[in-house]
Amino acid sequence: MKAYRALPLALLFPLLAACVVSPVEEVAASTLTYSCCETADVERSYQPGQTFTLNWVVESPDEPPVTPTPGPGVELTAHLIGPFESVEQLTAHAMGTLTVPGLVTYPAEPVRPADAPDRRPVSTIVIAPDAGPGYYNLISSMADQGNAVGGESVIQVVPAD
Repeated sequence: MKAYRALPLALLFPLLAACVVSPVEEVAASTLTYSCCETADVERSYQPGQTFTLNWVVESPDEPPVTPTPGPGVELTAHLIGPFESVEQLTAHAMGTLTVPGLVTYPAEPVRPADAPDRRPVSTIVIAPDAGPGYYNLISSMADQGNAVGGESVIQVVPAD
């Protein structure tokens, strides 16, 4: 009779173990997303030689898990392209309808937030001391497992005082 009672418990333990593992797998699968950037980052003017700081906005899923983490392959990139004489010229170039000679690119080092999931990522772009005044296209993107999403903003560089 004792062997009969042990058999159902032996069958029950694997089922209980499966119930415990399921929520852990859900948490591991949830990721944070990132977008550019705080309004204050793009609303001010910069001068040649200054450093542009992009504070990435961290967004959690609609129903956040207990401890959201970025995916292991998330990479955040950003760069400035310019100078453009006007926002209209920048827009036409971005749409591919206008070629503008003499543009330069200032890149930020890629950021991989999986290294520090509890921090807000920051990218920095050094604007060269000889950067021309004008409008610069800030292009930012978040890549994760072969998929990428991005955006663009306008940054103004004014002549040094």
